[in-house]
Amino acid sequence: MHKRKAAWTALTGLLSLSLTLTACTPEAVKHSARSEHKFSVPVTDYTFDTAGNMLAYSEFELSGEPMVEGLGLNLDLLDPAKPDKPSKFDYTAGIESYEYSEEAMYEVVEKSGLGLHLTHGPVIRKMAESSKKQSNEILAGRFYKLADAVGYPRDQIFRNMYPTMIEYAKGDPHYIQKVDTSKFGDGENGSYTPAYQVDFATLRWDRGKMDKTLTPSAFGGVFLKQALWTADFLGGMHTVDKDEEVEAKSAKDDQDPNIALGVSSADGMQGMILAEEIWNKLAFIRENLFYNPATGKLEPGKGSGYDPSKGLQYLPHAVQVTEKEEAGGAAPASLKVTDAKSYLQDQWLMLWPAAEFYGVTDQRPESKNVNPAFRALTDGDPFPAAPAANLDKNQGNDVRSDDPYSLNRDILLQVFKNIRAMHWNDQEGAFVTVHNGKQQGDRVDTFQAGYTMEALRIFQRAVDGLPVGYASGEDAQGLNTPEGKLAVDMIRRQADFIIGKLMDKNGLVLNGWIVGKGKDSSAPTLQSQLGAIRGLTAAYLATKDAKYRDAARKVYAAMDKTFWDESVKAYKTEANAYRYDAFLAGAVSGGLRNAIQTLYNTPQDREKPASLDRKTIISRYVDFYDRIIDGPNLPDGMQVSEFWDTGDLYKENDKSGNTDRDNVPQIQAGHGKYGISPVLLPVELKKK
Repeated sequence: MHKRKAAWTALTGLLSLSLTLTACTPEAVKHSARSEHKFSVPVTDYTFDTAGNMLAYSEFELSGEPMVEGLGLNLDLLDPAKPDKPSKFDYTAGIESYEYSEEAMYEVVEKSGLGLHLTHGPVIRKMAESSKKQSNEILAGRFYKLADAVGYPRDQIFRNMYPTMIEYAKGDPHYIQKVDTSKFGDGENGSYTPAYQVDFATLRWDRGKMDKTLTPSAFGGVFLKQALWTADFLGGMHTVDKDEEVEAKSAKDDQDPNIALGVSSADGMQGMILAEEIWNKLAFIRENLFYNPATGKLEPGKGSGYDPSKGLQYLPHAVQVTEKEEAGGAAPASLKVTDAKSYLQDQWLMLWPAAEFYGVTDQRPESKNVNPAFRALTDGDPFPAAPAANLDKNQGNDVRSDDPYSLNRDILLQVFKNIRAMHWNDQEGAFVTVHNGKQQGDRVDTFQAGYTMEALRIFQRAVDGLPVGYASGEDAQGLNTPEGKLAVDMIRRQADFIIGKLMDKNGLVLNGWIVGKGKDSSAPTLQSQLGAIRGLTAAYLATKDAKYRDAARKVYAAMDKTFWDESVKAYKTEANAYRYDAFLAGAVSGGLRNAIQTLYNTPQDREKPASLDRKTIISRYVDFYDRIIDGPNLPDGMQVSEFWDTGDLYKENDKSGNTDRDNVPQIQAGHGKYGISPVLLPVELKKK
């Protein structure tokens, strides 16, 4: 997926601590002009929710370049400076959805300071102790080593980064000082590169307004974004002399002096930074964040050998951090559990990213589908290989190791076992949302169950050695592991539960089910329908049983009939309300992607509802971004600011703060005195 941008190459400084529409879409779709909109979409809360944003942006990423390329678009036709070309859908997906998702990730893990600094990562600290050097010196050295591995000039590493080791639950996304938009270098066609693009010093958030809580769905959501982009950026190699991407034929290709890791030098560097952050995050989680309800204390995770029948040990919902400033960044002074319950959302938002990263680090000899470029990452340079004992089929002989594969595998398997032991109600054949450490709760939430099914689908593919990430829909010969079989069985049974107990005769699904009591009597919401669509589609993809696709299509058609409001070209979220948060925005993006790729009408379908005509689905997709994400007017919409890579180039003769004249401002011109980060905030559509 690499039409990738080359504009980032002018950087300096040292680290301071099939279809056809105009191009790819089935046919041209008309959309009403923004000036005609008779409604507003104001922001309702300026709190940045890490978990919701990172899930949404993961869905936006998958609904971006990977989707339109799969539909036949040549990505070279996309240009952020040419709005709505080659078609409005192509631009919305391939530029806006995709690039919004990338920039928001960097905002969290490199710029804002929303978490503990990478210099205090366990791997970095261990290196410092063994070499008798300061941890910030070690981190700088690691960044130089990673830059060398991808052929990236050391003097072009971003200045004043704040790379995170693990991220907090919430924060205020407003900038706390004037953003440095002064000219750093010349661009093309009268544009220029602003200083903040290469020096992140003016992009910090207010630490006093951060919710310094470690919540698995938050740091797991960030992990998901990191894992997806790591796989994209490091899923190929490139020539050193021309910086051109080449397909890796073997894990030793980078031994050629003219071949380097990463799909390009610049993207490779970002991929390496993300991988380094993930590595330290995994070490911190395994060694510090597992909770033992018998002792009431946090302790190191037991990893692949964990047996929940001998005593539970899991990731609790909330761990409060007391910070101390050390070596130029926040370090943990103490950790305190403030909510010891296990929530299903926390667990699936850790399972999914760990499964994605497993696909990157998998070194098992029998895994024949692993990208050779990934194998080259973990051959000892720049990341350590896993011990042979951890790569065989016998978990009983596993050894404790701090390499990326072993750390990730320990967490992946322990989280999977806890989902099955703590959240799976085997009698009902459904997932329950909460476990208090002693007993399972009684509520089945449709949205949470649906997304758990998708996380399990990716898990099954990863442990069975099948492609994940952008290739998670591809067929291949799997390993048929016991864990993979258990995952598919739970997916199938939960899908049957949705069809048998949650779906009404018209196709709408209930919001949930109370074990021992029955139906959740609350009025069905848009979010529940989307959760069911994501889950049923996952069941179809995992089992190839057409009844699950049929059921997902039925829910989609009922959802569109019930919730679509043609007068504003947007979905109601419940009754007559239009309230969107980041979780819901992500679900809309994911649900529409499922429909475009899998659920749309085909000649073989006996019933062909108009809502599942592909051009209609695509029109819903574009309208969603127009009205809810970008908004009908400034300053409306969930996406509260944007960077140059979605068209808002900086020009010396244009100080409008919105040079592309859309409804999303540049970051310094957004909401607030000094502007606001390019993230998603909750909104409510209000008719005038």
